[in-house]
Amino acid sequence: MSEAGHDDHDPSTFTTARERLAADRADTLARAAALARDYDGIVAANALVAVDDEHDPEGGSTAFERAHVATLIAQTREHLEEVDQALQRLEEGRYGQCEHCGAAIPPERLAIRPTATTCVHCASDPLRSRPA
Repeated sequence: MSEAGHDDHDPSTFTTARERLAADRADTLARAAALARDYDGIVAANALVAVDDEHDPEGGSTAFERAHVATLIAQTREHLEEVDQALQRLEEGRYGQCEHCGAAIPPERLAIRPTATTCVHCASDPLRSRPA
């Protein structure tokens, strides 16, 4: 029986998933650090000059750049949370089990999307994919 409690998953699938998730987590942390440096650089550059977004021709693009990087930081944090949750499911033996119907998530789906929490059927059902 595999870590998810399913006979149809090869245990090597979970070892590979753990390695993939660990690598993804390290990459995500590095990306988050780089984005934080970018954001801090934008803020620091703006602090050196009197920026008036309304009248400065560069002010609008600076504000856009700051907002864009802030959005990327938020997305990166969200992805990191998904990776951490997947790692937690691995530790608890729930990895590879659909959160909606309890069926095994196919190894092919987990190979493409290691943080998947639903099987293909439930993920494609618009009624199931909406938050309650």
